[in-house]
Formats: sequence, structure tokens, C-alpha cells
Amino acid sequence: MATMYTFKKEERLCNKRLIDKLFSNGSSFLCYPFRVSWLLNSEPQFYPAQILFSVSKKRYKHAVDRNTIKRLMRETYRLNKQQQLYQALQLADKKVLISVGYVGKEIEPYLFFEKKMLKLLNQLSSELAAANVVTS
Repeated sequence: MATMYTFKKEERLCNKRLIDKLFSNGSSFLCYPFRVSWLLNSEPQFYPAQILFSVSKKRYKHAVDRNTIKRLMRETYRLNKQQQLYQALQLADKKVLISVGYVGKEIEPYLFFEKKMLKLLNQLSSELAAANVVTS
């Protein structure tokens, strides 16, 4: 299978009903500087994961700072999702909804974001594997 280095509209979590379902029924963990919520989704979706990125308006008053952080998060996710997350989800035939919120205190360089995103995706994969064992 070809490596997908894209991040299309269908991969973004935009549906209000699904977002509410994610935050009310989902599991979460902290992988500093990210707070991650996730939920296995039984509804059909084209991609194995749908994801939402958020940055607190309370902590970052300027939109330019929030947009910079979200851009860094999206880029590191886009480049690492296939190897770290999609392959495991496709093998398990699971679909997942994910929310990643930035809780860090300052804007870090790209390499920091990449290192932490890899850690986050590995932790998410292991939590999904553990959930898969429990539900099977």
C-alpha cells in the first residue's frame, strides 16, 4: 500500500454529533504537551481515524499563535499517521475518533512537536490495542 502523506477533509473531525459523542463517552490521556481524547467509532467512515486539533483561546490570546500551533500539530500528524496509527487500525479493522488539544505553555520548535507527536501516536496505538483486547 502506498504511504499517504495527505490530510484530507474526510480525515478531519467536523461532525458536531460525533464530537459530542467523543467528549462524553471517550477515553483520554495526557501526553505532554497534548491532551488526547479518543473513542472507537462503529459508524462507517472512509479513513481509519478522524482527528480534531484544538488550542485554548484562554492560554493563547492571539489567533496567529493558535494557528501556528495547530499548523505544527497537523503537519507532524500528517507525516507520521500512516506508519504509527493507520497500519495498526487497518490490521484490527477499527475506526477511531481522536481529539488532540495543546496544553503546553509556549510555542515549541517543529522537532519538539514531531518527537511528542510520535510519542502520542505510539501511546494511542497501545491504548487502542489494549481496548481491542478488552472488547474482543
